[in-house]
Amino acid sequence: MPGSDELYPPAQYGWGWVLLAFGILALLIVGAWLVVALTKQRRPADRLGIEQPQLLTGDVLSQLRVEYLDRVQQIETDYREKRLSPRNANLELSRVVRTFVNEYSGLEAPVLALDDLVSRGVHPALIDAMRRHYYPSIFRQGPPIDPLAGAEAARTVVRSWH
Repeated sequence: MPGSDELYPPAQYGWGWVLLAFGILALLIVGAWLVVALTKQRRPADRLGIEQPQLLTGDVLSQLRVEYLDRVQQIETDYREKRLSPRNANLELSRVVRTFVNEYSGLEAPVLALDDLVSRGVHPALIDAMRRHYYPSIFRQGPPIDPLAGAEAARTVVRSWH
């Protein structure tokens, strides 16, 4: 009857709807956890479940030297077997030496000009190799400098870099 002062209770949802809402919420939480768990980066030792010894800094640096000396040797071999021109061989040697310096010390040698390297006071072996072998061979109009001498200069840089 209109105008009655009776109060009506609020409408209630059935238990089925409440269970469905909790089920969807649980699925979302489990899904998010799976995404995080399955995309997390793991170390190889973690995947195998065994403890692997960490390499000492000296061992890593020694391996880096060996790797770059091998690269220099490969460039020299490619030049000797006529797979690289003298200019390209010197260009590759410059690139390898600069990348080695970058990986070894963090110095951004691949993007620095010779003057920038000089102003930063880098190891004299790198400056000498750049000045005497790589820059003249890459930028000069005349015949390139002998890449075999450039390869030896690259080896000196890799062996003497501190």
